[in-house]
Amino acid sequence: MLEKITPLILTYNESPNIYRTLKQLTWAKRIVVIDSYSTDSTLEIFKSYPQVEIFQREFDTHTNQWNYGLEKVTSEWVLSLDADYRLTDELIEELKKIPVNTQFDSYFVRFRYCVFGQPLRGTILPPREVLFKREKAIYIDDGHTQLLQVKGNSGMLSSCIDHDDRKSLSRWLWAQDRYMIIEAKKLLETPASELSLSDRIRQKIIFAPFIVLFYCLIFKGGIFEGRAGFYYAFQRTLAELWLSIRLLENRQ
Repeated sequence: MLEKITPLILTYNESPNIYRTLKQLTWAKRIVVIDSYSTDSTLEIFKSYPQVEIFQREFDTHTNQWNYGLEKVTSEWVLSLDADYRLTDELIEELKKIPVNTQFDSYFVRFRYCVFGQPLRGTILPPREVLFKREKAIYIDDGHTQLLQVKGNSGMLSSCIDHDDRKSLSRWLWAQDRYMIIEAKKLLETPASELSLSDRIRQKIIFAPFIVLFYCLIFKGGIFEGRAGFYYAFQRTLAELWLSIRLLENRQ
């Protein structure tokens, strides 16, 4: 099965992260990278991995970037990865055991969020459809990010991917501001009946930051994770506060 999978990665100045991602992809015959003209050492790191093929494209939206990447994949299956995702050894072994004639057209994978390299036991990251048949998939816009649409049946793998972002807090804040401008536009322009429960709560502006703080610290047990747990909870709360500020600004 591994011979039929091509990892697809989007990058822009990912030198703090990308080597951990690539370290777990040595089994891949070909790795497709869509780079948004990185200016750090990201491209230099790729030179150590001969199976990496780089295509550069000016970034406009995540959806367009991912769909452009799908056009460059020639294998039957795609493994879509952010540059701060690290496959666990258990997941690689599970990928090997997927039958070539599987009944599924895509697979969801669960995530472990890492802070300072420490995996947290409970986060708000949902499972993501990361492994799918190329000919049955397309990305569409969904707020600040993208949504994958796959025709056919989907399954769930039991192993997980580590989300281990080691970029600076300043870079995270820069990215969040970009994301929340788009997310606020989506929340204001979409009828409440078409939004999820969480997005309807976010529309109310006031409640979401407090709910997220309680959810991360108490319900998900972040209070028992030490410094990493508090960091994650405060980070997610700050993101929700930033969205609330953008919503207030746009409504004004």
